[in-house]
Amino acid sequence: MTDTAPTEADLQARLAELDALRAAIGRAVVGQADVVEQLLVALLAGGHVLLEGVPGLGKTLLVRTLGQALDLGFRRVQFTPDLMPSDLLGTELLEEDHGTGKRHFRFQEGPVFTQLLLADELNRTPPKTQAALLEAMAEHTVSHAGVTRALPRPFFVLATQNPIEQAGTYPLPEAQLDRFLLHVALGYPDADEEQAILARTTGTAEAEVPRVMGADAVLALQALVRQVHVSEDLLAWITALVRATRPGEGAPDVVREYVRWGAGPRAGQSLVLAAKARALLQGRLAATREDVAALLAPVLRHRLVLSFAAEAAQIDADAVIAGLLRALPAPAR
Repeated sequence: MTDTAPTEADLQARLAELDALRAAIGRAVVGQADVVEQLLVALLAGGHVLLEGVPGLGKTLLVRTLGQALDLGFRRVQFTPDLMPSDLLGTELLEEDHGTGKRHFRFQEGPVFTQLLLADELNRTPPKTQAALLEAMAEHTVSHAGVTRALPRPFFVLATQNPIEQAGTYPLPEAQLDRFLLHVALGYPDADEEQAILARTTGTAEAEVPRVMGADAVLALQALVRQVHVSEDLLAWITALVRATRPGEGAPDVVREYVRWGAGPRAGQSLVLAAKARALLQGRLAATREDVAALLAPVLRHRLVLSFAAEAAQIDADAVIAGLLRALPAPAR
C-alpha cells in the first residue's frame, strides 16, 4: 500500500475483508461485539492488547478464534512462575556436524517468533520474563548473543490476565503497561448470550472458523489506517484529554482528587491511531468524536495511576475517565 489515496474499489475490497473477518470470529464467539471491535482496532493500528477478565469468559477462545480466522503464524504461551526469557525468545544450541566433527552454535527460535502471540496469564511470570516479551513488543526484534533478529510482520501480541486472583502474580509496572495500545476489559455476557454459549459449547458440533485474511491484507490495512484523516479540532481535543489526566493546575477535579500520575504522550498517539482504525472498521476515511469517545477508556485505563483516595472511595479508572469526558466534552461539529 502506497501513500496515495485508495480508490473506492480498493476501499470496498478492504472493508469486505473486514466484514468476512468479523463473520468468521462470530462463528465461534458469542456476543462480545465491543471486545471484538477493540481487538480488530488494535490489530489494524499495529498495537498490542492486554485482555482482562475473570476466568471462564472465553478470553483464550476469543484470541484462538482470531488466530484461526487470520492466515498468520499463531503461538500460545502459558506464562508460569518458572518461565525463563530463553523459553520465550529462544536459545543457542550446540550442534555437531557428523561429517566433519566440528561443533557450532545454532539459534533455536522461541515461540515469540510468530505473527500472532497469545501470552496467557502474563502476570503469572516473573518481571525478567515479562520484560523480555515487552521489549520484543516495543522493538519488534530479539537480541541474543550480540545478534539482532527481526520478528515476523505483522507482529501482534494479545496478553491476558485475571483481575481477581493476585496471589502468586507479578503485576506489570506502569512503564510496561504503557506498551499496550489498549487495555480491553471483558465483562460477563447478558442472559441471551450466556444461554447461546451454553447451547453452542455443550453439543457435538464444533464451529469451523475459515481463514479469511493473510499477512499481506493485514499489512495493507495497517497502512490504510495511517491515511485516515483526523481534523485539527479532533487532534486538539485528544491532546487536551491526555494532558488533563495529569494532576496539577488546571486539571479537572476528578483527576486532582483521584489520580497520582497521568498518561504520557504515547497515550495520545495510541488514541489517534485507535480512532483512525475504528473509523476504517466502520467504513470511513475520517475519524470522528464518537471514535475517540469509544476508545478513550481502553486507551487510558492502564495508563492512569490512581491515588489512595480513589481506592478508599472505590473509584476505578473507568469512573475517572467518565468524569474526564464530562469535564472536557467533545468539540462542536
